[in-house]
Amino acid sequence: MTFQDAVQGLLNGDFSRLDPLFGPDSPIISWFEDGSFDQEPKALSEALACACFNGRVEIASYLLSKGVRPEDGNATGMNAFHWAANRGQLAVVKLLLDHHADLEAENSYGGTILSCTVWSAIHEPKPDHRAIIQLLLDYGANRKSVDHPTGSPEIDAQLGA
Repeated sequence: MTFQDAVQGLLNGDFSRLDPLFGPDSPIISWFEDGSFDQEPKALSEALACACFNGRVEIASYLLSKGVRPEDGNATGMNAFHWAANRGQLAVVKLLLDHHADLEAENSYGGTILSCTVWSAIHEPKPDHRAIIQLLLDYGANRKSVDHPTGSPEIDAQLGA
């Protein structure tokens, strides 16, 4: 895949299709290091969102260390943090919290990271959603951003609702 194909895919939110670009010997890192992303800052932000969507901790960590902000990649309506939480990517959520990602950033639906995670846990459950909810609460996420009752007695109890 060429860099321009990757840029188009990133901007279109084709994150599942692009996942192979984020594995070992990632061209994402090569393209960053050779300056290819210098003229494509939106695609670079979406590269972080894609890495978080797919649970690619190493690439996400690299991009964060180079100053890519999780709040900037939101062409899909959700930023890197929303996607990590939505997809149940616990290790990536921990990484983003360690980099002080904005807990209260809103997606295009008006949902915070916590409310997005709760919605996902109910409608698209993944094994680590409940652990992510707890981690977000432990880091101070605003419980009031979640509509109650949620439809899940277990999650309502976890939220203290």
